Amino acid sequence: MNNKVISLDKDQILEYQQNKDPYLFIDQVTELLPGKYANGFKKLKEDEWFFKVHWKGNPNMPGMLQIESLVQLCALTILGYEKNKGKFVYLSSVNNVKFYKKIVPGDLLKMETELLNYSRGVGNCVGK
Repeated sequence: MNNKVISLDKDQILEYQQNKDPYLFIDQVTELLPGKYANGFKKLKEDEWFFKVHWKGNPNMPGMLQIESLVQLCALTILGYEKNKGKFVYLSSVNNVKFYKKIVPGDLLKMETELLNYSRGVGNCVGK
């Protein structure tokens, strides 16, 4: 078991998980403690593909992609173990979602996630 906090740049993130551009929604993992938590961010550039279609004249990051960003980050708490590197992680449910702010081009989407428990291939996470 790894008890060391690590950070990952985008190239390193790609070694651990299966999402690739344009469906990778993490630019940097600032802190990752496998089996415990992961913190990171995505810098939202004006040319992101979803800004072109959501909504013309009022671009913003769709809520489901914000959730996907959190899922990808939290998945790294499991994929951060060397034995899990490169495997697939699936989302099975989402509860108690609240959106407090519109995410627009130029924003920095900061994320914090925590793995509450993980047993028999099923994990329970929280994220903000």
